[in-house]
Amino acid sequence: MKVLVPIKRVVDYNVKVRVKADNSGVDLANVKMAMNPFCEIAVEEAVRLKEKGVVTEIIAVTVGSKAAQEQLRTAMALGADRSILVETDQEDVQPLAVAKVLKALVEKESPDLVILGKQAIDGDNSQTGQMLAALTGMPQGTFASEVVVADGKVNVTREVDGGLQTVALDLPAVVTTDLRLNEPRYASLPNIMKAKKKPLETVAPGDLGVDLASSTKTLKVEPPAERQAGIKVASVEELVDKLKNEAKVI
Repeated sequence: MKVLVPIKRVVDYNVKVRVKADNSGVDLANVKMAMNPFCEIAVEEAVRLKEKGVVTEIIAVTVGSKAAQEQLRTAMALGADRSILVETDQEDVQPLAVAKVLKALVEKESPDLVILGKQAIDGDNSQTGQMLAALTGMPQGTFASEVVVADGKVNVTREVDGGLQTVALDLPAVVTTDLRLNEPRYASLPNIMKAKKKPLETVAPGDLGVDLASSTKTLKVEPPAERQAGIKVASVEELVDKLKNEAKVI
């Protein structure tokens, strides 16, 4: 059983994001980059399925610049067998374009399962997995908190407003991962060294017949407005007075 795991290179979640002086985008100069946390969960789930003997091959894939090889090597250090970089210098690749790239790779690699993070922490769109399922016609299980593969199906448990919902999907299928699915492992030094020798294929979007041109244009990026500090009140009466006369919300 072959699993395709798309990942994304993003600003490390511990870094405070800064906006460029001209408000044209996020300042990435000398900023620590990392694998998207939800993508780490996807890689971990694929590796766990391989450790159970369900999966035989894990392929990590990303769309980005040459620098994204770092995240692919990390994925291979965590347990992926090989990786594919769809190289482009375009900074803001939209979810639909990524989904089209993944569709081409699905047709090329014929994976039984595609596992990817439910969203990236930079754009927070939560669209790529759903778009990929629509383009390929594969069934989808989104926001998975448990994944079980058995009898030619993948059972995906997902958290919904009323509790838990389990859907049974025929393979091949698309699964997007939620935070509570697992806790990703750390890459060991021996595995990091082994990952350097694992195959990493580089292809161009044109080789896959995909145009990454965006249909949207970012006009301006600016940080959120700073919030004023809160105050303490001595009594309920004072609170009501401030809500009525200062905040004017009652």
